[in-house]
Amino acid sequence: MEERISPARVLSGSIRLPGDKSVSHRYAMLAAIAEGVTSIRNYSTGADCGSTLSCIRALGVPVERDGGEVRIDGRGLDGLKDPAGILDAGNSGSTIRMLSGILAGQSFATRITGDESLARRPMDRVMKPLAEMGASIQAREGRFPPLEIRGGRLRPIDYKLPVPSAQVKSGVLLAGLFADGATIVRESVQTRDHTEVALREFGADVEVLGRTITVKGRPKLTGRELTVPSDLSSAAFFLVAALLVPGSKLVIEGVGLNPTRSALLDFLVSMGARIRILNISQAAGEPAGDILVESAPVRGGVIEKELTAALIDEIPVLCVLGAASENGLVVRDAAELRVKETDRIATVAENLRRAGVEAEVLPDGLNIPGRQNFRAASFDSFGDHRIAMAFAVAGLRAGGECTITRAEAASVSFPEFYDTLRKIAE
Repeated sequence: MEERISPARVLSGSIRLPGDKSVSHRYAMLAAIAEGVTSIRNYSTGADCGSTLSCIRALGVPVERDGGEVRIDGRGLDGLKDPAGILDAGNSGSTIRMLSGILAGQSFATRITGDESLARRPMDRVMKPLAEMGASIQAREGRFPPLEIRGGRLRPIDYKLPVPSAQVKSGVLLAGLFADGATIVRESVQTRDHTEVALREFGADVEVLGRTITVKGRPKLTGRELTVPSDLSSAAFFLVAALLVPGSKLVIEGVGLNPTRSALLDFLVSMGARIRILNISQAAGEPAGDILVESAPVRGGVIEKELTAALIDEIPVLCVLGAASENGLVVRDAAELRVKETDRIATVAENLRRAGVEAEVLPDGLNIPGRQNFRAASFDSFGDHRIAMAFAVAGLRAGGECTITRAEAASVSFPEFYDTLRKIAE
């Protein structure tokens, strides 16, 4: 599928985006092993979160869905069933890594795989701690999907994450629910804490002291009524778009403002972005609010160390902003980008090159000079949703009409993306 993106004169209006992917995944998985019914409003419409629902259905959990409304009849910790076939996580690294923690606690063996892209993504970081807890996990070449997980009664561990990863942390914490005793995860850099927040909401005993998280095993989880805030990572594309297109003024409604995700807003403000937060509220431990953004020249900046981990999903679109900024953007300590849906360092650099933008590729990042213009170009998503959306945003500032090939990749997280972009562009 190909999308055509015309340069925008101005962006304006108010939009509400789909539910947060990270929160949606976690609510669905915990609802499956809770007792009783969980109702989830504003569940993510992305294909990734649909993959999570398909997997828990295959594990014997009744799931009803009507758009963004999801009803899950939880089976309890010990109520999942041996699936009839291999579980399919699609393109979702979140699904396979986090669900592996739950599968490790089951009395049956499960196979789980994904699409061609997911099959190239290493799983050894989550396999290692789960094996220490007592699960037997086999993988292609020792680290790639499909995974065969033979679970059982798990033992608690005290585990220090070698690389910051909210998905791996979550996989271990979810496995800890099935262990006898307290499972501890230690982080060197704080990652998003949606799992810890959701565990508390469902009734788990969770303690967080600094960067040390402890969960006690064998809790009774109880179904809830929940609302997912709109996705801040999806909002990033519209925030950057409004900053890039002169005269723009945009309101993004009901966006999740979890403090472990707010580094994006802090970084944009540090660059000179004009952003205000309105109508702040809180539901199920997750804060949300409306974001008002107005176009403004931005200075540029450096993303490195802990900031890289906090902004890892937003770096592609921030690279687009960096090229148009006064001083450019430097990204370091981002080797993790090379094992996402694509090698995002390479795919960002390639698409910038197509638009006539200079970018120096570093082993673990990029150096993008500022004050550059985008020429009309044919961009390629390379099958990566964040690359597709980032360069659709670049097209709004280009010297002519741009095309995005394999544009359907955006549906992984945001099927409505192009329609929403057209709604606000003049």
